[in-house]
Formats: sequence, C-alpha cells, structure tokens
Amino acid sequence: MKFLILIRKTVMFFVKVLITVAITACFVEVWNRNYVEALFSSKGNYLVIFSFIFLFSVFSSLFGAFNIGIYRTHEIIYSFSLSALLTDCIMYLELSLIARALVEVRPMFFCLVIQVVMLFLCGFASNTIYFKLYPARRIVALFSDEQEGFNLIKKMGVITQRFKIECGLNVEHTDMKTIKHNIDKYDAVAICDIDKTKQKEIISYCYTNQKRTYLLPDITDIIINNGYEIQIGDTPVIMSRNRGLSPDQIFIKRVFDIIISLVGIVVTSPVMLACAVAIKLDDGGPVFFKQNRVTKNGAIFNILKFRSMITDADKDGAKKAENNDDRITRVGRIIRACRVDELPQLFNILIGDMSVVGPRPERVENVYEYSTAHPEFELRHRVKAGLTGYAQLYGKYNTSPEDKLNMDLIYIETYSLLKDLKLIILTFKVLFMKESTEGFDKSANSNMTKPNIKLKNEEE
Repeated sequence: MKFLILIRKTVMFFVKVLITVAITACFVEVWNRNYVEALFSSKGNYLVIFSFIFLFSVFSSLFGAFNIGIYRTHEIIYSFSLSALLTDCIMYLELSLIARALVEVRPMFFCLVIQVVMLFLCGFASNTIYFKLYPARRIVALFSDEQEGFNLIKKMGVITQRFKIECGLNVEHTDMKTIKHNIDKYDAVAICDIDKTKQKEIISYCYTNQKRTYLLPDITDIIINNGYEIQIGDTPVIMSRNRGLSPDQIFIKRVFDIIISLVGIVVTSPVMLACAVAIKLDDGGPVFFKQNRVTKNGAIFNILKFRSMITDADKDGAKKAENNDDRITRVGRIIRACRVDELPQLFNILIGDMSVVGPRPERVENVYEYSTAHPEFELRHRVKAGLTGYAQLYGKYNTSPEDKLNMDLIYIETYSLLKDLKLIILTFKVLFMKESTEGFDKSANSNMTKPNIKLKNEEE
C-alpha cells in the first residue's frame, strides 16, 4: 500500500486511461458488428478510433469528468455520461459520412446504454481507488468571523472523503504561538477571511513546514493571482492591468454574441413556441416576464424571460425564489428545472443588452442591497451581463453575493474567447443538475447552526 501511495498519481492516470479504453472498445465493437458499410479496408479505421478517443477525452476534460476525487461520484458519472453522449452523436454523423447515408440509430443507442452502465461502475470504482490512495486530510480551520468560517467548514464538510475538519480557531482571540502549535497537529490549514498580516505569517509558516493550505480568496487575492509576472532589472514584479476587456476583445465578443444568438434563436424556436403555448394554456396569463436588471457600467435594461411564476408574484414586494416556492406555476417548475425560461434572453443578446457569457444580471434592488454591504460588487459590471457564466456554472442560484462576485471577477480577469466557448459547452452539463437551480432556504437569514467541530476555547 505504501508503494501505491508513492506512485498514486501514476495509478490515477492509468485509471483514466482504462476508462477511456473501455468506452472506446465498446464503440469499436458496436461499429464492427453493426456498421460494416462504415468500415475502411485499411488504415482509415485507426483515424476513426483516434477521433473517438480525442472527442471523448476533450469532452471529459471540459465537463470535469477526469476530476476524480474532486467531484462527487454522481457528478463524475454524469460528466462521463454526457461526454459519451456527445461523442457518440458526433461519431454517428462521422459513420454516416463514411457510409454516405444515414446509418441505423439503434446500435449507437444501445452502445450509449452499455457505456453509461460501464461509466456508472467506473465512477464508483475510480472514486473508491482515489480515496484509498488519497485519504482525507485532517484540517484546522482559521477564521476571524465565525459565520464566514462556519460557512467554509460546512461546504468542505460535505465532501467527507477529502476534508476532515477537526478544529476551528478564531485568530482574533488566539495568539500566534497557539495557532502555529495547532497547525503542527494537522495535515492542512483552511484559511478564511483573516487579517492580512496574520495571513502572511501563517502562509509562510505552512510553506516552511510543508502544510497544505486552502485559502478563501478576497478581491485582492483574485486580482493579484491573475496578474502578469514581469521583470524590472533584478526585481520580479506582478502587474495587474485592471481595465477589464480590451477593445479588440470587446469587438470579437460582440461578433460572437450576434452569431450565437441568431443560431440559438433559430435552433430553439420550436422549444420556445411550445413553451409559450404551455404557459398560456396553464393559467391564461402573459407568456413573457419582464424585469429591470443591471448590465455593463450599471446600465438598466428589461430582461426577457418566460413567465414561471403566478402573474402577481411580487405583489408583496420583491422576494427571492425559495425551495418549493408556491408562487411557481406547474409549467414554471418544468421550464425552470430545464432552464428553458431563460431562452428569450437570446433576443436581449442580439440587441446588445447582454452577452452569451458574463455575470448574471441582478435586479436593481439586489444590486443596491449587495453594493451597500459590499461596494466591490459594482466591479462585476465591467462587462455585459450574460446568459451563462462562471458563477452560474460553478455556483448555484442561492450562492452568496460574495462568492458570485469572486467568481465573476475571476472570469473578467481571465477572459478569452476560448474560455467563453468552454463555458458554453459546460452549460449543457448543468442544465439537468438540480443543485444549480436550488432556491434560497427560508431559514437563510436566520442564525447559523454551529458545526460539530472543536473550537479553541473548547479544548482542554
């Protein structure tokens, strides 16, 4: 076992290779048995196999399927299955081109079913192997604000196989000697919102003593982390441009938005028509819902959505959607779960109010509320609001404003057209993930329950 731990990265690499080989072998077997007309007589078949491996590997990487041990088992299985689905669809078209006619669909469908079953087993097996090789680290959490600290502890505590938080220290009430003494007793340190001077000393101590650190970043950390390293004489310097997107990036992004929105409107028009009819037949109310939202430079525009709530949902004032909200209609529950209610925003993108990818447009009331508590929230308005984006894909509907801001700033600071393409592809992954549409808990504003960890003042 000790030997396996020494070569565990190599072991996990071969696990990923074996999964790819198994899924490819399934495709090759179905291809050889059922699509003789799409077989080459010589080396052309190797090109087809290579294209399957390439596509499956690319999709698996984009959807995070290879993040074994990082994502939960059901997310790994879902990501692999979605990768197999898209790969099989493209390969079906490729085989049809080779055969010069549309080949039969059923064998490819059965191939996908077998692959999903295989991936279901592989998902459990790969995560089991990972956690045998990488046991959960014992962690001490450091924080200055207990609510922020407990929030981080709660999130990390969900993945018990990776994180085992056994102690929590409020650094405002603990001297540095005691903090370092506690760091020595654990495998890793989780740092959440503490004084920069103390943070610097703690990170330096962890680096010296080879202790892994998990740092909850603030805006300064994000900006510096995404800066550029330059050399001025014999002095290394980190430069941050702090100007958002450049003029050429803005132009390319706009052209990209126009093309994608036009194609999207044409492709989804039957879905939008069916949705409009269903909403009208359900309660006879208006099909569309319009609301003031905030976009680039604080400009206000009317966002267009399919109505998913009763017509007078905000008669008692603006209110965030909650879990099992009784204001959501029968049709609304379906279209919200599938994100179909967002499709009319393709018209907002076409006319220039929004972009395909960008920070989610917030209501005017929310922007005022969040900006009052966190003035930095306005920084996310350096780019146009988006239909999809970093915070929507990696967060949830009920993700805190601070976390949304941090994710949006990461997107702005690392923008590229390639990243936009990646986020658009990733959007397909979250469409049917329940967590991404999870509403706010009714008790979200109540006092937080203290997690079951040992605080400094509770030690002997």
